[in-house]
Amino acid sequence: MTIRIIISDDHPVVRSGLRALLDSQPDFRIIAEAENGQDAIRLSGSHTPDVILMDLQMPLLDGLAAIKHIHAQQPDVSILVLTTYDSDADIMPAIEAGATGYLLKDAPPESLFRAVRSAAQGEGVYAPSVAERISRRLSRTTKNTLSTREIEVLDLAAKGNSNKEIADRLHITEATVKSHFVHIFTKLEVADRTAAVTAALKRRIIRLDDGDSAV
Repeated sequence: MTIRIIISDDHPVVRSGLRALLDSQPDFRIIAEAENGQDAIRLSGSHTPDVILMDLQMPLLDGLAAIKHIHAQQPDVSILVLTTYDSDADIMPAIEAGATGYLLKDAPPESLFRAVRSAAQGEGVYAPSVAERISRRLSRTTKNTLSTREIEVLDLAAKGNSNKEIADRLHITEATVKSHFVHIFTKLEVADRTAAVTAALKRRIIRLDDGDSAV
């Protein structure tokens, strides 16, 4: 069986390296390369791949948005996230959006090959550190687990957004934002916004990119 693959990554050197690696396998066929989420959606629709290797941080449209769109339109296409990020803020939304698996870019070639073949069969495959984080998250009681929306609220707060700005970004009311913070404080066992951000960063529930500033 030949596995038809699309590589989606905004860095040409990364795409070139992945193509060289994957071309070494007789059962892999690279059918297209995308440099952003919009390209990934367009190429997936026109080529119908078996597997898409999807980076998360891309211009125009990020990988998460592309995963959601492709999964909704082509649920039989397996999407394997290949990224450098392994925080809950990246992993859980990608899986909930429809990603079949989640690998890190430092994975050995043989691990990547196995993951592609598993994804082509519809099997979930995860980097060891990612699998551990998922397991820990699922093993926590629902009472103490932040929802995806609560993580989004906390992530925006960590980046310096006010309640009004968070509400505008997420298309919800300020009252709803305040309600989310109440639940966040309870679950993280903290008393205020700054302590919540500090606790979430320490537990790697969220992360800060270069240039972002914690509350």
